[in-house]
Amino acid sequence: MNLCKLLFFAFCSSGLLFGQTANEVLTIQEIDLDNIKSGSIQKFWLQLGSDSQNKPISIPVLVAKGNETGPVLGLTAAIHGNELNGIAIIQNTFRGLDVSMLKGTLIGVPGINPISISNHKRKYIDDEDLNRNFPGKKEGNRSQQMAYQINEKVLPHFDFHIDMHTASFGRINALYGRGDMANDTLAAMLKLQLPDIIVSNKGKPSFGTSSGLTMRAAALAQGIKSITVEYGDPQVYQPVMIERGERGIDNLLKWLKMKPQNVEVPEIENVCSKSYWLFADQGGLLEIGVSLNEKVSKGQRIAMVKNSFGEVLKEFYAPEEGIVIGKSTNPVNMSGGRIIHLGILKSPSK
Repeated sequence: MNLCKLLFFAFCSSGLLFGQTANEVLTIQEIDLDNIKSGSIQKFWLQLGSDSQNKPISIPVLVAKGNETGPVLGLTAAIHGNELNGIAIIQNTFRGLDVSMLKGTLIGVPGINPISISNHKRKYIDDEDLNRNFPGKKEGNRSQQMAYQINEKVLPHFDFHIDMHTASFGRINALYGRGDMANDTLAAMLKLQLPDIIVSNKGKPSFGTSSGLTMRAAALAQGIKSITVEYGDPQVYQPVMIERGERGIDNLLKWLKMKPQNVEVPEIENVCSKSYWLFADQGGLLEIGVSLNEKVSKGQRIAMVKNSFGEVLKEFYAPEEGIVIGKSTNPVNMSGGRIIHLGILKSPSK
């Protein structure tokens, strides 16, 4: 056993619980679930790289290991650095967890992209989208190496996974989930989150060692049951969204028999077969006339752009019947700017 594993074993055997002071948190090179004490909640920093001063680039990891064996559920938040609601959802979930009643292991990463979080940015330090660089490359660029480390050191521990997101700057979202509704397990995981809307989406398939994939697609390629959930708006904590997120995680823990209570999988009214963004083909000052979760009919006016004098330049209409999943909040909108994210609802027969 190498020195790192010996230190990790000594730390995890100590039984230190959620609530330790920051200076007691160990930095480790790998997660070793076998050496974590049963019936305890541990926290540590997992090193994934080093910065220009050769200091560790580390992510916060929480592990709750029950006294009985069972599934491993992984929760990851803030792969985009401005998507923060998931951080609080994970923190609150662990804070309220009775580990003595837990069967299996819960792993939470409340901030998987720490550099972008600190810089108040969506993208990674090299201005690449970290969530389009999986499975990454061991000797690639900065984003590819970070994605590679997550893909190798974090994801393989999960049996089930929720990747937590929000809208990005200048946009807002309903609480909605993405996953393959043709898969019974993924469909149940999505429904248990009690979202406003579900979009059936298989995720981009993985091809060999190619890069350019989402974390969810990379997890699915490893055989992990993974879904994406979007919790509202960027760069804020929204108490209602956070509370709803906690409830969804609690439902999933019960459904996986990781908690003793039973839960039924609910039916969700708004399930979409696909979704897409509508974009403005003329710039101006944008006014959107529809709300999140609003159902729109084909030909309904959804927005207009005005010039600097308040004169209407163009009106925009729904190309087909659907539901508003997300929308732009920034009135300053040049040609090619986003208007609304439109979900196309499945017919009852499908």
